[in-house]
Amino acid sequence: MKDMQAYQRYFVSKSQPKNYRTRSLVLDRPLADAQPGQFVMAWLPDIGEKPFSIAGADPLTLTVADVGPFSRALCCLEAGQPLWVRGPLGQGFELKGKRHILVGGGYGAAPLFFLAKRALTRGDEVCVCLGARNQAELLLADDFRELGCRVELATEDGSTGQRGLVLEAVRAALTDFPAQTLYACGPKPMLLALAAFCKDNQLAGQFSWEAMMRCGIGLCGSCEIDETTCDAVGLGHGWLTCKDGPVSFYQPG
Repeated sequence: MKDMQAYQRYFVSKSQPKNYRTRSLVLDRPLADAQPGQFVMAWLPDIGEKPFSIAGADPLTLTVADVGPFSRALCCLEAGQPLWVRGPLGQGFELKGKRHILVGGGYGAAPLFFLAKRALTRGDEVCVCLGARNQAELLLADDFRELGCRVELATEDGSTGQRGLVLEAVRAALTDFPAQTLYACGPKPMLLALAAFCKDNQLAGQFSWEAMMRCGIGLCGSCEIDETTCDAVGLGHGWLTCKDGPVSFYQPG
């Protein structure tokens, strides 16, 4: 069995800007067996290690927002420079049905891009709803369109798309796109609202949770979801984002 804890050394092939503080690092080869919704631990010697969702597996692609010292170091990597990765880790999404609605809040768009690509290769229909505070914060909208997805946008300030939260874009899209499963990644308040929406509307849902991760393999407990959230979405207490997730599942009835 492949050792998931062994670091693999990759080299940056391209660093592509995606918005004013986010870049996609396209690495020099695939990550074998990676599934949409899984993550890797990325490491730079003497700088640190952090988890990142997989935005693409062939070649391995990570979409990184410059929000701290480690992510800034990643964003500064240039073609030819090395990056160490361990993974893939965690429980990813599972495509169910043939019509999918993908909902991304902020940086949550990254793993959904991998999922959309996988769904389209099966000949499925994909609608993507993206939300952010403003137009500048939106991520990967053009990339999803280039794949062939229907894209609906929502911004809190109304600078593009619908004014308001991304749930409003979901409600609007579902009026003429009868999705069989909803898949979401983003901040906890968004996921809680979407989980309640799926329950109220008897719609199957899959939710990718964000949490502070240190080990990535369920040893340290730093990524345990709080009991209030577990109770709200039907997870057992002690649910670990890195090991039991990051994706949780809701099936009606």
